[in-house]
Amino acid sequence: MILTANTLLRTGTAADLHAVNAIVDAAVMTWNLPERVKRLALPSYRYSAQDLGFLELIVALDEDDRIVGVAGFEAADPADVPAGHHTLLLHGIYVLPAQQRRGIGRSLLLAVENAARERGFDSLLVKAQAGADGFFIAQGMGKLPIKNSDRDYPHRFWKSV
Repeated sequence: MILTANTLLRTGTAADLHAVNAIVDAAVMTWNLPERVKRLALPSYRYSAQDLGFLELIVALDEDDRIVGVAGFEAADPADVPAGHHTLLLHGIYVLPAQQRRGIGRSLLLAVENAARERGFDSLLVKAQAGADGFFIAQGMGKLPIKNSDRDYPHRFWKSV
């Protein structure tokens, strides 16, 4: 467990999935998208016990031990990253809307960067939601250029760790 500011971070488990997915749902519903699109997209953002077979979660707890944020990550596909790099893919950072802008997302991102270094990765990649560009730029991530518009997601950010 890691304590940052007033937030405790720990590894997420299958027992956390209900709370984690409630946070994912709440965060996605704040995105600047039509309501129907958000409702249709929600199932693809939720985490399942099967997902934990190939990805890891870090959860952020408040002072009452309630989960208020989550980050999920796994090894990135080499085709998605700059040549010669061994990169960790950040699936996303989700924070309860009432807890946003308090440093929780930043703490989760720093924990993922540390996890990348500890696991021998040299960089971090995120395919961000369109409205999150400012957050990732503020955290020192650079936007990757689109080389193939049919394949490359336009909101990809990368950072050496």
